[in-house]
This record gives sequence, C-alpha cells and structure tokens, in this order.
Amino acid sequence: MHLPDTHALSRNPFTGEVIGAYPFASAAEVDAALASVDKGFRAMRTLSVAQRAALLTRLAAAIRARSEEMARTITAEMGKPITQARAEVEKSAGLCEWYAAQGPAMLASEPTQVENNQAVIEYRPLGPILAVMPWNFPLWQVLRGAVPILLAGNSYLLKHAPNVTASAQLIDEAMREAGFPDGAFEYLVADNDAVSRVINDARIAAVTVTGSVRAGGAIAAQAGAALKKCVLELGGSDPFIVLNDADLDMAVKAAVAGRFQNTGQVCAAAKRFIVDAAIAPDFTARVVEATRALTLGDPTQDATYIGPMARADLRDELHQQVQATLSEGATLLLGGEKLAGEANFYAPTVLGNVTPEMIAFRQELFGPVAAITVAQNAEHALQLANDSDFGLSATIFSADEDRALDMAARLECGGVFINGWSASDPRVAFGGVKKSGYGRELSHFGLHEFCNVQTVWKNRR
Repeated sequence: MHLPDTHALSRNPFTGEVIGAYPFASAAEVDAALASVDKGFRAMRTLSVAQRAALLTRLAAAIRARSEEMARTITAEMGKPITQARAEVEKSAGLCEWYAAQGPAMLASEPTQVENNQAVIEYRPLGPILAVMPWNFPLWQVLRGAVPILLAGNSYLLKHAPNVTASAQLIDEAMREAGFPDGAFEYLVADNDAVSRVINDARIAAVTVTGSVRAGGAIAAQAGAALKKCVLELGGSDPFIVLNDADLDMAVKAAVAGRFQNTGQVCAAAKRFIVDAAIAPDFTARVVEATRALTLGDPTQDATYIGPMARADLRDELHQQVQATLSEGATLLLGGEKLAGEANFYAPTVLGNVTPEMIAFRQELFGPVAAITVAQNAEHALQLANDSDFGLSATIFSADEDRALDMAARLECGGVFINGWSASDPRVAFGGVKKSGYGRELSHFGLHEFCNVQTVWKNRR
C-alpha cells in the first residue's frame, strides 16, 4: 500500500502490515483546526495556573489508565521494544505530575523594587503553538513540549510524524479524558504545504520543532519570515569520550546501552566514541562483545533490546552511510548489513578506525551503529569531540572528576554527562547548540520559552 501524496501511512516495521492510512487534512480541515486552537487558547488563558496544573494531574492518570495500549501502539507503529515503550509511557506520566507540582511556582509573579517604582514580572501565555514532532519517541517528544506549553496557558497544535498517527490519536483522547477545554490540544495530519499555511496563519504565535536539520531549517526560515519564535531540537552526533583512567566496565556498559537503546534512534545519544589510545583496543573489544550479546528480535517480547528500524527508507540511508564510511577506510568490526525478511532489521554494527573526514564522524547515524575513533590524549579527544556541526550532548568517562569538569566546560554542547549516558529529565533543561538547534525544553527554561515575559510597572511616587 503506497499513498505518498494523499495519505500519511503507518506500517508496522516488524511485520510489514499497514496499520492505517490517514488522509492529509484538507484546506477546510486546516482552517477548522486553527479556529479550534484559537478558541482553546482563549479558554486556557482564563484558567488559573492551579486549574491548569490540576488538568496535568488528570492527564497523568489518563495516560496511566491507557499505559499498555499506548506502549503497544508505539511498538506497533515504530518498532520500539515493548519494555522501552512502557518506560516511555511512564516517564511521560511522571512529566505531567512534575510540572503539575513544580510548575505553578515557576509562573508566579516576581516583584522587584526599582527606585521609587515597583516592577513585577508576569509570565503570560503567547497563544496557539504549532509543534512539528518526530516518530522516535511518539509520546515523550510531544508531551515534553506540550505539558509546559499548556501549563503556561497556551494551546497546542500537533503535526506528528505520519507513521505515528495512531499515537497522536491516543494523546488527543487522553487530553480529552483529562478534561482539557475543547481546542486546547489538537492534532493535524498535514503535508508540507499545510504546515506552511499554519506557520503563516496569524493565529499561530510560535513554533517548536524536533526533527532533522533540513526540516528544522526550512520551518525556522518560514517562522522567522513571519516574525514568530521558534524552538528547535535537530538531533546530534554526540561524542562519548573515554579517557585513559576510565572505569572500563562502567564505560562499556553505558556505551552499549546509550548507543543501542531505541535501536539507536535517539537524538541525544552516544554516536561518536572517542577513546584514548592507551585503552582503545580493550574498550573496542569489549564493546564488540557486548554488542554481539544484545537480543535482537520481535519488539513485542520483553527480552528484546533491539527491534526493527522505524522505516525501510531510514534503514537504507543508514546502510549507505555505513558502506560509505567503510569505503573511506574504516574497519567493520561487527554487523554492517540489512537483515533479510519483512522486518526493517539492521544488524547491530561497530565501526573501528573512524577518522574525522569520514561519513560516520561527520553525519548523524540514526540507527544501531557505533563508530569508534582513537584519540592521542585528553586534549585531542576534546578537539575531536568539538569537531562537529552538532552540539546536543556529550559524555565523559574519567576517574578524575575535576578533569572531566574542566573538559565539560570546553565542550560545545547543551548537556554533558560525566560517568553516565545521555538522558532527559523534566528537572533540567534540554537542548543544543550549533546545528542541533536552539532554545530549551523542560525545567523552568522550557516553561518560560513560550511565555510572554511581561514587566508591569507600578508608579508609587
């Protein structure tokens, strides 16, 4: 079944079965969605912050009530192993509860005495926010932006990735079950032309995008031309630095878990392994052994750690990147092939002797492939880590915390993990620099991104 021009197609990447074909919204449906989120914004802004927080608490309950349904839908639509899908659902429910508990204080008025005047900073909503979201975390990616956006009193219009439309439907149902006003949350199955129309509509106040550099650049250009704020998270090629004093047992465990979770389809995840020459042979041998031991198979089974890639075209692109890197002189240590059958399996792969001019070093590898580069020393490792167009996150393994902290201060990225692997948490900011994007999600930074920070002066003379 192939309906690229008129429908969003969702296909199970393990069985090849078509889950659903969803027609792209007509011009009338786009206008109806815009009218709805405009109405929803006017309803949300009249609610108190406490009332909005209560809605988030109910949303957490609605998500948990549907947790297994949501997890199995994620697994069916994009192939995430079921245990990881369940963890995504629970993390998303916890996000709602954290913002319900902590968010209201972040939106409180901030009075400041300015000479004879009192100035008060108020956090006001902006309006309807368009969100263009990817498929790799169908629930978490949406809610980590939607929850603070809604708490601030905005409304939220979701354009989800076409292959996870059933997940978008479940989010919409959970929002309604939680009692959000009509139009506070809407989703739109839209093609690129419709997205452009939405960006340029006067009712849309701002845009948030998680996706590729190409897509983010195109959307940001349109938002900029319309003088609308944009927050971008555009992936990364995160360095995972292993210094010569690192605990190799810990480093290897984190390296393999961090690289191959979600079948390697994670923006903020170890991708370029930069290892001190003194320990590189031992580290490499252990990574190959640990990767070979990972369970690849049916994503609906609890024992599976690596499932199929989300789409066949993504697997083809990854394979081309691997083959190009090998032709440039890298060494194939494990994998490097598309596996036969209906499922979109790509063999867990480890590439050795990767150097900075190679594809695997310069481009993001969005799949189960680890690329290992040898550094002469710590300073060389830092130079290699920063030699990238991306700057989302980085990892440093070292027994010397002071040395790791000094290196962290010189890394060009939005997040640094010392003796651990990349993660996101509502308590701390998430985002990147360079071509990984700009703006922040989560914590108070993510909450304030889509607020009108208004200063009110009270003349008391």
